[in-house]
Amino acid sequence: MILVRNIRVIPGESLEKLPGAVSRKLHIPEKKICTCRIVRRSLDARKKSDIHYSVSAAITVQGDEEKILKSAKGCNCSAYTPPALPYYGKIPFFGQRPVVVGFGPAGMFAALVLARSGLKPIILERGQTVEKRQTAVEAFRRFGILNPESNVQFGEGGAGTFSDGKLNTGTHDGRIPFVLQTFYEHGANESVLYDAKPHIGTDVLQRIVKNIREEILSLGGELRFETRVESLQLNGDTLCGVTVKNRDGTYTLPCTLCILAIGHSARDTFEALNAQQIPMERKAFSMGVRIEHLQQEINLAQYGRIDNNLPSADYSLSVHLPDGNSAYTFCMCPGGYVFGATSENGRVCTNGMSYSGRSGNNANAALLVTLHPKNFPGEGALAGMTWQREIEKRAFEYAAEVCPYAAPAQLVGDFLLNRPSTGPGKVQPTYMPAVKWGNLCEILPIEISSVLLETLPELGKKLPGFADPEAVLTGPETRSSSPVRILRGEDCQSHVKGLYPCGEGAGYAGGITSAAVDGIRCAEAILRRVSGIVLEENKG
Repeated sequence: MILVRNIRVIPGESLEKLPGAVSRKLHIPEKKICTCRIVRRSLDARKKSDIHYSVSAAITVQGDEEKILKSAKGCNCSAYTPPALPYYGKIPFFGQRPVVVGFGPAGMFAALVLARSGLKPIILERGQTVEKRQTAVEAFRRFGILNPESNVQFGEGGAGTFSDGKLNTGTHDGRIPFVLQTFYEHGANESVLYDAKPHIGTDVLQRIVKNIREEILSLGGELRFETRVESLQLNGDTLCGVTVKNRDGTYTLPCTLCILAIGHSARDTFEALNAQQIPMERKAFSMGVRIEHLQQEINLAQYGRIDNNLPSADYSLSVHLPDGNSAYTFCMCPGGYVFGATSENGRVCTNGMSYSGRSGNNANAALLVTLHPKNFPGEGALAGMTWQREIEKRAFEYAAEVCPYAAPAQLVGDFLLNRPSTGPGKVQPTYMPAVKWGNLCEILPIEISSVLLETLPELGKKLPGFADPEAVLTGPETRSSSPVRILRGEDCQSHVKGLYPCGEGAGYAGGITSAAVDGIRCAEAILRRVSGIVLEENKG
């Protein structure tokens, strides 16, 4: 195959014209191109007068590829070999079925790999199926009725199911193409395979999660919903089972292999593990607020014009202060919505989501401050988690006079002047069920508010309009990542043999794709261990 890079495609131009562009670049007749597949596409908006997609395409041709490459020297082309995707075939296994705790991206991909390998995993998910979970989430958004066991954080698909569904990641792992291919095979648009910033959208993600579940079930896996892990059963430093609770009561499930993919909000599980002295430590994480602008104004700032052929614009901003503090935007949701993301009664926290079309009136993003363990109030591995809870409780109590689970909100202009807001300007907040206008400095600790006050004007210099006085801040955003790391070795095992802490909740990932990759990594560690046991048995 031949890889042809830097092909210019005008927004709105049909991709069916791509073979013609490739033929002109290579100086060969278009009819000689047998296949043409996009490998990468990114939007280049550095020059507002010349916004275009830069596309790389892999092609097959009639004739001698080497000869064509030589004649096209200097045309940004080279020989191309598609990345090899891992194949997980069935292995001989007659031991106890492995258990996967949690069915977010990490647990889902771990379970999928184990199922394809013939190990028939048992998956324990404290929340509901994605269909029932959707109903629970809507009840909370509209009426403030919280189900602590099935919500934006807990349930089939994990926290990422109710998000923008971003699949881009700062990691560079060879398993990423497998993750993207799996999403595509289960219902994502083909563009996730090649877009520089792939996203799915919460509406499509819900269908994909269900389809992955069906494959696991078809391979002999078992999913037990509304089933929460209470504690581990140990024999010395070796796992021998997990104690679980469901509607019918509490029972012990024997197991010697368990992938612990509990997510970053499983606070009761963190407490139970800490009580059992499972090694863990506090780690750096971030907290802050959500910021909302009119999407049209973000489009104007990024593109210099309104053009229906261009996607809803995004941004990624950061500022590092001389004193070492920093703030940055995260999980930017073009055309999206701010929503309640709590999983505990009497607490308020926020997140962002968008649908696949990204067609909402507002853009929103997390505006976060990096917080380091040395600055956490309190001691112990769970100090950051305790801090999260305190802020969320304060927010709930502050806004409860409006309605249960209303969120505190403030205009950027008022925040910078340290005065309470009394209502919205041009940007209508999207948080439901309601917001309580006031002063976020009464909610946020000074470690966060002081940094936001200093960095907001600087961020406004990087993106015109970002510090617009009528932009809306809604908070707090406390669940951007786990404040805890459950320690593990190079073989992905805890000091407890057979226990594999995994994904974002365990402190080894930060987003859908990286969590999925870590789930695969832990599943592979189990496959290596099981294969070694099988080989040893055969040898004996």
